[in-house]
Amino acid sequence: MNPLILIIDDDEKLNRLLSDYLNDFGYRTLSAVHPEAGLKKLKEASPHLVILDVMMPDMNGFEVCKAIRQTSDVPIIMLTARGDLSDKVVGLEIGADDYLAKPFEPRELAARIQSILRRITKIGSVDAAVYGRLRIEFAKRAASVDDRDVDLTTNEFTALALLAGSPGKVFDRDEILQELRGMDCDAFNRSVDITMSRLRQKLDDDPKNPEFIKTVWGAGYVFIGQNQ
Repeated sequence: MNPLILIIDDDEKLNRLLSDYLNDFGYRTLSAVHPEAGLKKLKEASPHLVILDVMMPDMNGFEVCKAIRQTSDVPIIMLTARGDLSDKVVGLEIGADDYLAKPFEPRELAARIQSILRRITKIGSVDAAVYGRLRIEFAKRAASVDDRDVDLTTNEFTALALLAGSPGKVFDRDEILQELRGMDCDAFNRSVDITMSRLRQKLDDDPKNPEFIKTVWGAGYVFIGQNQ
């Protein structure tokens, strides 16, 4: 069955345009013009990806993103009329996977959707592995530390899978950014550091005495966990 995309945006005209465009790409779509309605559809339909506007009434997109992350790791692409770096940083810090400023070309949005869903499919083809206290189930896109499930966003799991897939290899920020952001390769490199910081925190991995991910100053990041 084709992937289901949920669009949450208070602009009804844009919702219709995006739905029609994505339908032509073979995606199924649902849309909501109010945040609460969008959260309800998310719970009922379990979409493969969410397109989320920032500027909405009652609840802004950042608040909706936080609410989604309390119960779901579904990939989120945030849309905004503002292109400020601070907005992008906030979006990534609260768990968004990508960020697109309005106005944008629908084909660019479609390309980013394809990139995110392709990463998920690629990761899902790999088996599970154990690295000390850390267990990574690549096929399920899940991780646990000390038998405690770790709730990772798409970007966080993608970064973990990339590094753990090649232990001992130092990945520079451009390589990680390419894997995380797909079509948005000219995006700011700070997104990598934000993702790695959040990932380490969730894995209970002390940057000063790392067990899994080590910073190689001036070079990038390397996975140092020992496979069992």
